[in-house]
Amino acid sequence: MRFGILSTANIGLKSVVPAIQASEHEVAAIASRDADRAAAVARDHDVPEAYGSYQELLDEAAVDAVYVPLPNSHHAEWTKRAADAGLDVLCEKPLAVDAAEARELGQYCEDAGVTLMEAFMYRYHPRTERAAEIVAEELGAVRGAFATFQFPLRGRPDDIRLDPELAGGSLMDVGCYAVSVLRTLLGEPEAVSARALDTRDCGVDTHLTGRFDYEGATAQLSSSFDTQLVQQYRVEAENGWLEVEDAFNPANPDEVTLEYGVDGREVTESFEATDQYRLQVEHFADCVAEDRQPRTDAAEATANMRVVDALYESADTGETVRLD
Repeated sequence: MRFGILSTANIGLKSVVPAIQASEHEVAAIASRDADRAAAVARDHDVPEAYGSYQELLDEAAVDAVYVPLPNSHHAEWTKRAADAGLDVLCEKPLAVDAAEARELGQYCEDAGVTLMEAFMYRYHPRTERAAEIVAEELGAVRGAFATFQFPLRGRPDDIRLDPELAGGSLMDVGCYAVSVLRTLLGEPEAVSARALDTRDCGVDTHLTGRFDYEGATAQLSSSFDTQLVQQYRVEAENGWLEVEDAFNPANPDEVTLEYGVDGREVTESFEATDQYRLQVEHFADCVAEDRQPRTDAAEATANMRVVDALYESADTGETVRLD
């Protein structure tokens, strides 16, 4: 599969472009709003073609699919434009600004006959799959859980993640991982509540805490741009527990583990070094080739954004929001 990259965003250059190039697929073209920037990045990353606009790449590049790492508020526009060009789309998370837009994008791409996948890379790591298996098959009744992704966002005050017009905010940027893993492990909550802080007076949440209510269980989550780096989740059940540190984007791929206890037996499992971004790319390409829905398709993105929407509603109103 030949990929075009819409934007020279850091996530693409640091993680996704190398992952594609390490697979059986190729990065054939890259675009930027600045032609000189595109050309320089193409040279540095061994990409054959560079374009001075995203539309130019869609119109002229010999590609089969595009990867879209643009700001959140631009995902829908360029996913639709790619679909109009007949290209399959791997779009960075979150797929859309809200559940309604995610649902619309799914239908739009289905009508256009192209595959759409949300780039939630952690879902493709074997550790995540194993964690879900342990919770489903070895733990008994779950009573509680916790998930968090926090880091100190430093640098320019005009960072896109602090811009409400670009659908920024800690929940949209990293809290969506916590939402996703709780849903993956525990299922859909019946109700949610949240509190948010805007410590930089920028118009988005820079710190958010939330609660999920289930029948017989509760879960908590947090996201932040204001605290030190932590990314973890833990599940508590009547007969044991499961805990994962460095959970979503491991700093050292050679030291990936999970720990759990069942009926007094405690286990630490280690995983071979793997590139979850490459596994994500390969899953996407396989789904295109086999005409099947990706694990993180538009329906899954819609379900995740439905919970994100409810957390924001609760943070705005101070009320618990039911999802049933």
